[in-house]
Amino acid sequence: MKVRDSGMPEESYWESFFNPQFIFSHLHLDNNTIDVVEFGSGYGTFTIPAAKIIKGKIHAFDIEPEMISILKEKLSKEKISNVKIHQADFVKEGTKLKDESVDYAMLFNILHAEDPVLLLREAYRILKYEGRVGVIHWVYSESTPRGPSLDIRPKPEQCIEWLKQAGFKLGSEVIQLPPYHYGIVGIKT
Repeated sequence: MKVRDSGMPEESYWESFFNPQFIFSHLHLDNNTIDVVEFGSGYGTFTIPAAKIIKGKIHAFDIEPEMISILKEKLSKEKISNVKIHQADFVKEGTKLKDESVDYAMLFNILHAEDPVLLLREAYRILKYEGRVGVIHWVYSESTPRGPSLDIRPKPEQCIEWLKQAGFKLGSEVIQLPPYHYGIVGIKT
């Protein structure tokens, strides 16, 4: 099941919206992080930079065969070997990773899903004790050049509530990631 309103624009346009290193530095994903899961890897915008800084491996999930193919090609070209790609419907079926098996979960621009708490609960299940979930999303404004429609675009307060419902303790206040995003860190306790 695709996340609603989740079509990907042309790659260079999409990647122009993000500075992964800046985002990671504010969401506490760094070279002390071991294993990571990414819910919706897309073009590898975050997968590849994360793979270059973490100690372990990344489980990169996406439902779209085209995105999987693009990511595989990029990983091969850059000779990155610590990414395990999963073409899967993680929204409907979960990740099927073992309980408490990863240190960090990336849920970037995906909590406009029909049941965001379900995704966060799956992240909680697979995170180790004191593992972190990093959430980013488009700011709630019509002035953003992309992002889901405002009727399904989550506000930071909603994301905080969903994190709490899934069992997370807040690891940060809302973090501004200009010009178009905000972030929040949750900790499994």
